[in-house]
Amino acid sequence: MAAPVLVTGGTGTLGRRVVDRLTAAGVPVRVLSRTPREATGGAEYVVGDLTTGAGVAEAVAGAPTIVHLASAQKGDAATTATLVRAAEQAGTAHLVFISIVGVDRVSFGYFKEKLAAEQVVCASTVPWTVLRATQFYDMIYSGARKLAKLPVVPVPRGFPVEPVDASDVADRLVELALAPPAGRVPDLTGPHRTTFAGTLRDLLRVTGKRRPVLQLWFPGMAKINAGGLLAPDSTEAGPPQRGKRSWEDFVRASTAPPVSEAAGR
Repeated sequence: MAAPVLVTGGTGTLGRRVVDRLTAAGVPVRVLSRTPREATGGAEYVVGDLTTGAGVAEAVAGAPTIVHLASAQKGDAATTATLVRAAEQAGTAHLVFISIVGVDRVSFGYFKEKLAAEQVVCASTVPWTVLRATQFYDMIYSGARKLAKLPVVPVPRGFPVEPVDASDVADRLVELALAPPAGRVPDLTGPHRTTFAGTLRDLLRVTGKRRPVLQLWFPGMAKINAGGLLAPDSTEAGPPQRGKRSWEDFVRASTAPPVSEAAGR
């Protein structure tokens, strides 16, 4: 039997998609979970905690490739260091890490943690691949949908973004996991550049809502408004790659009624 790919964060927005694609390709998958779970869809779940280190060495053992998707608002670098130490001791052949476009340009607390975690990976003796991606549609949609309920929708002035579909990111990660270590690879962004106000107006239009969108100046936005969340035209890895699915298509699919409900109308 082929050796499994270990996936951390395999139950999250991105992780579920990565696990599904790996198992669909016939790749054995081992998912690190803090709580016991039943094996499902060709994936086995092993108990381990990256915060305490309990069970991590056992999870890493026998998995030559690790896709590290687990993240935390605080302690991301520390948990990544725990995983890297176990991987170094186990002789892991390939560690794939997901990072964020702009992580070295925007100084939010979470971005600082993610950059520190990325540096831990790059400094390790484990051969690695690092992919930086822009914000997921799911995150943009969650915030925009809440704002769209207000009679007047306040949004930051400026705020350029290039959000991407998590499914496109998952496709790329699986491709990278099944290939040799590549170091820093080209960034991955969505197919279109817009603003947060633009994404919200698209949501209102697709859902048929009429709301005035009020763009306001917020402090601390200088780096973002200067393009801090946008993929550079080129990095040492080359120009960015772009996902296929548009934001509008994502919104239409997310707001469409279930098939059974639509069929009953």
